[in-house]
Amino acid sequence: MLLPDIRISAVQTNLIWENRDANLKMLENKIVALRGQTDIVVLPEMFTTGFSMNPAILSEPLEGRTMKWMKRVAAENRVVLTGSLMIEDEGTYFNRMIWMLPDGNYGEYNKRHLFGFAGEQSWFTPGEARFIASVNRWKIQLQICYDLRFPVWARHSSPDTPEFDVLIYAANWPEKRSTAWKTLLQARAIENQCYVVGVNRVGKDGNDIYHSGDSMIIDPLGEVLQHAAHDETILTETLSYDTLQQCRHQFPFLRDGDAFIRL
Repeated sequence: MLLPDIRISAVQTNLIWENRDANLKMLENKIVALRGQTDIVVLPEMFTTGFSMNPAILSEPLEGRTMKWMKRVAAENRVVLTGSLMIEDEGTYFNRMIWMLPDGNYGEYNKRHLFGFAGEQSWFTPGEARFIASVNRWKIQLQICYDLRFPVWARHSSPDTPEFDVLIYAANWPEKRSTAWKTLLQARAIENQCYVVGVNRVGKDGNDIYHSGDSMIIDPLGEVLQHAAHDETILTETLSYDTLQQCRHQFPFLRDGDAFIRL
C-alpha cells in the first residue's frame, strides 16, 4: 500500500550558548518562514542551550516554557516539531527528544548513548527504549547524536517487517569528526533501507568547539539528496514512499538480515 509523500525540513543553525529565550525566538522566526511548505521540522540536539553540561541550572520540567513553546509553535504552523532539550523529570536529567504534534499530543525519546568523552553520563540518565513515531502511516524513529555510532540501536530487529521508514538524528557533532558523521549517516540509510535525516548545528559553542553542520537528507540507497556545511540554512525535502518501497522490493536485502532481541 502506497502512502502519501511527506515533507521534512532540517534546521541547520547556530545556537546561542545557554540562552533559551534567544534561541526560541530565533528558531520561531525560521519555523514561521516554513509555514505551509513542510510537514515536519527537525531542530538540532539541545536546541535551547547548545551541548551544555549544566542541567542543574538549564534543564526544564516537561511542562516548562520550552514545551509550551513547542505546543504553540507546532499548532500555529501546523507542523510536527522535533528536537532535543534538557529535561528534569522527578529529580533526574535527560537529554530528551520531543515529538510534538500540532494538536498538542507528543512523544518522547531519551538519548540512549551518552557521550562519555564530554562527561554527559555524569549529568544525564540514559534512555531505555526506542521511540518510533507515526505520521500519515510513515514510521519515523528518533535518535540523538552519539546514538549514530551504535548501529544495533537503530536497526530493524526482524528481517520480516521493517519497523521504520525514516531515521532522524538531531546532533551537536563537532567538525573534527565530521567524516564519521557523514559516513555513518549514509551507512544507517543503506543498512536499514530507509531515509535518514541528520540535523546538526553550525558555529562555535561555549566550549570553543566548532560545528560544521553537514546536515544531510539521504535516500534508502544511501544517495545524498541534500547536504549543507558551515552555513545557517534549512534543508526541505519531499520523501517518496513509492521510492522507498521500490528500493526494498528491487533489493530485498533486509530479509537476509539477522533477527535479534534488543535488550
